[in-house]
Amino acid sequence: MTASRPQTGAGLNALLQQAIALHRGGRLKEASALYDRILKAVPGHPEILHLQGMVALQSGRPAEALALMDRALRANPDLVAAHTNRGAALRALKRHEEALAAYDRGVALQPGDAQAHSNRGNTLADLGRWPEALESFDRALALRPAAAEIHSNRGNALRALGRWDEAIAAYDRAIALDPGYPGAHNNRGNALLALRRWEEALASYDAALRLRPDFAEAATNRGNALSALRREEEALASHDRAIALRPDFAEAHGNRGQVLFELGRWEEALAACDRAIALNPALADAHNSRGNALRELRRWPEAAASFDRAIALRPGYAEAYWNKSFGLLLNGEFEEGWRLYEWRKRKRDAIANRFPDRPTLTGGEEVAGRTVFVWWEQGLGDTIQFARYALALRDRGARVVLAVQEPLTALYRQLEPGIEVIGSQEAPASYDWQVPVMSLPLACDPRREAIPHPEGYLRADPVLRAAWEQRLGPRRRPRIGLAWRGNPANRHDPVRSIPPERLAPLLSLDADWVYIQNDIRPADEEFVRAATGLRFFCEDLRSFADTAALIEALDLVVSIDTSLAHLSGALGRPTWVMLSAAADWRWETEGESCPWYASARLFRQPRLGDWDSVAAHVGRDLVARFPGELGGAEGFRSGGTA
Repeated sequence: MTASRPQTGAGLNALLQQAIALHRGGRLKEASALYDRILKAVPGHPEILHLQGMVALQSGRPAEALALMDRALRANPDLVAAHTNRGAALRALKRHEEALAAYDRGVALQPGDAQAHSNRGNTLADLGRWPEALESFDRALALRPAAAEIHSNRGNALRALGRWDEAIAAYDRAIALDPGYPGAHNNRGNALLALRRWEEALASYDAALRLRPDFAEAATNRGNALSALRREEEALASHDRAIALRPDFAEAHGNRGQVLFELGRWEEALAACDRAIALNPALADAHNSRGNALRELRRWPEAAASFDRAIALRPGYAEAYWNKSFGLLLNGEFEEGWRLYEWRKRKRDAIANRFPDRPTLTGGEEVAGRTVFVWWEQGLGDTIQFARYALALRDRGARVVLAVQEPLTALYRQLEPGIEVIGSQEAPASYDWQVPVMSLPLACDPRREAIPHPEGYLRADPVLRAAWEQRLGPRRRPRIGLAWRGNPANRHDPVRSIPPERLAPLLSLDADWVYIQNDIRPADEEFVRAATGLRFFCEDLRSFADTAALIEALDLVVSIDTSLAHLSGALGRPTWVMLSAAADWRWETEGESCPWYASARLFRQPRLGDWDSVAAHVGRDLVARFPGELGGAEGFRSGGTA
């Protein structure tokens, strides 16, 4: 910080030096008092006005700082530092276009000022003009190559441009120049988080917090990394730490709301998002998370309004469009829902863009006599549910090549020769159109009433089925398949899976109970060892072809919302699905029937977490479905419907 000395005598010069020393030492009030004394002696002195404006800016009073900078520049229009710091005041006031003009003036007056170029780059970044921002940072670094902060800001521009490796290299350069620079560690973590390198991101955030324990931004970013690692309780604590450091930190409140949503604590999630929005009404992510919470609370009109607000704040916000699509589908608005579902392809991590340069089937094409390549993109259950549309294309005369995940390959080969089935990473040598399986409803017919093959479209290998019939032995009691756990990697698994102890009353019914999953969670092993009426064949269920054959040898399947429920329904077998009160969109919000599977019945929780009522309902209806065939039926009152 420098200033020319006002020509008013040695006393004022000494006072100015004292004020500058106080200013540099962070004693802003004392420095300001001395600047005022000097201004009384030399009213309107441009450099003293500029220094007083710096005090105001550093004290969090940008409007006052701007007024002082303007006075300084009226007195001396060529005062470079005043133009630069005027830009900083305007930037703090979020008047970014004016800030850019101020920086441009400063750079024009002093092209060799590296800080002015860097500040200009930061403002261009605020405006989303990332290529120009990168150019400004490069100019700044040409003048000051050892400036760690500018390398870090350059990394931010590269990250925004999707040049991830270069961004990380820029952060690494900043850290090499200044290992104690917490901002560079934090920014590096942000790049790694976007690359889904979550453990490395967490390490970077931890490094930032070791250097600066009160770094609220790093604390909430750390929470985001922990959430990605499915360590939600630790993530929540990290966001809470950020909020304790900065109670008005809107982004941290919004991130906290997202973690609470992932934990199924939707009322709390809603409250956290509301707090974030109260602090920053323009926070699009918080509106999106709020919409998610409201959707799960079945407050759909409010949820839709939140998604719309997020999109208005951030046009092209793919996640908000996609999240809105779930609510539309949940409420039976299939045509608009499937249209918005296509926004998943615009997410940066979307696998639905596997063949971006090949023609995509979008609907309306004449497919007869042409080849359509249909490929999996999400979970096993999704493939089972939506591959039915491949048959609809076949029925329209298309040659269909279907790529499915390896556990499904043998099962789906039962559809040949009408459909050619290939492995998950294969592709045909030539084809006319490609389409991911989840885009098939829109490409074929998105109407709810047009769902093809609800009666079932798969069949098991008859040889495998005969082998299971023999292995299960004579049919003395109803054979009932049971599945109570979903994929633990699925964020909704804690809500949809059932602790097996909650199903113990069902096992008191003297049926031939068969566990149809191919693994047992460690948490369930004690229950399994104690279960006397339940048979297990985990090691023999090597693929879905084996499981399908077993299911066809059963009388009925009772399952949670998992791929096995879809498999049983697609086989056309009687399937009873036990659903959370916040069931996935594909099961809609009410009713016992399902448009996807004519053979399915839905058993819904009356309230979130109440699996006991579901088990009792299933038990009563089993007794009604198999009258006189189930021992232990006295434990269930009749009255259910089969």
